[in-house]
Amino acid sequence: MRAAVQHETGRDKLEVLDDVEAVGFGPGRVRIRIRATGLCHSDLSAMNGVLPQPAPFVPGHEGAGEVLDVGDGVTGLKAGDRVLMCWLPACGSCPSCKRGQTHLCLAGFMNAGTPNFKRPGGDVFGFAGTGTFAEEVVVAANCAVPIPDDVPYEIAALIGCGVTTGLGAAFNTAKVEAGSSVAVIGCGGVGISVIQGARACGAAQIVAVDPVAARREAALRFGATEAVAPEELADAKGRITAGEGFDYVFEVVGKSATARTAYEATRRGGTLCVVGAGAMDDTFQVNMFELFFDEKRILPSLYGGADVLRSYERAIALWRASRIDLEGLITHRVRLDGINDALDQMRSGAALRTCIEI
Repeated sequence: MRAAVQHETGRDKLEVLDDVEAVGFGPGRVRIRIRATGLCHSDLSAMNGVLPQPAPFVPGHEGAGEVLDVGDGVTGLKAGDRVLMCWLPACGSCPSCKRGQTHLCLAGFMNAGTPNFKRPGGDVFGFAGTGTFAEEVVVAANCAVPIPDDVPYEIAALIGCGVTTGLGAAFNTAKVEAGSSVAVIGCGGVGISVIQGARACGAAQIVAVDPVAARREAALRFGATEAVAPEELADAKGRITAGEGFDYVFEVVGKSATARTAYEATRRGGTLCVVGAGAMDDTFQVNMFELFFDEKRILPSLYGGADVLRSYERAIALWRASRIDLEGLITHRVRLDGINDALDQMRSGAALRTCIEI
């Protein structure tokens, strides 16, 4: 079987190999033929060590495909079913699940420590317990979520992570109010999904902030009312909010410096929503006086901040109603052999989302 492998953390290129085998099939698990997968910035973060991930590993966690086989005890799935991959499935029995915060369930994270693949040289892990840069993957049955027949694989793959994360940050975590002002710092695939979510919520002004001109232009197509370079944010804040600050500011980069910029762009009593996944040694700081005096809400948002199965359904409903544009998020398409070109496109900012057809 073919798969793209990261041999050790810190390398910037993947090696596409044909001697990889998906392992672990058995009771409670399913084997999936991956048909399409998106390249998410989290994959880059795992490759460079910002996000912890044992190596060697197969990156990719934003995928969709068809079920090839189901293990004993699996119900609700059968061979031939079309599914998307949920990299953070809920166990249903832990304290987080019982509280209704299924997106905080840690069972899925535990999967990252179990090898999903093997090669003649030894075990290979799957990023976030999945590893969708491969022709096949074996995962727990609750990682495979059935999708309707009218949802293309490439659209389902995006819903599996980036779209759900961005829309959910606006809908679930920040709960953007109609008529409000919004700024979104970082306009890749997730940031654009935040913009679409804010628009669907009825935000009156949505300012997209990104250093890459092509991404600023794209943000305008997806619902931003204005798009500025980072050095122009202060001017936009002054013009649009009379210097008070935005009602909602979303940080979709994952760095303390941009989180601090986002905090300063948020009005007193407003909401800073942190969506970007950052490094464990990158510390965001606020002093105790401003924390008390400004009363700004600082809300992290993990995987959309709510039950992901409901979020998937909502994304599909909005897409069907043409309330959000998912096809337009896919700016590049490559085969698995072109994975390193896709990585370069993401690093340069040329791509919002690259669809890798497996």
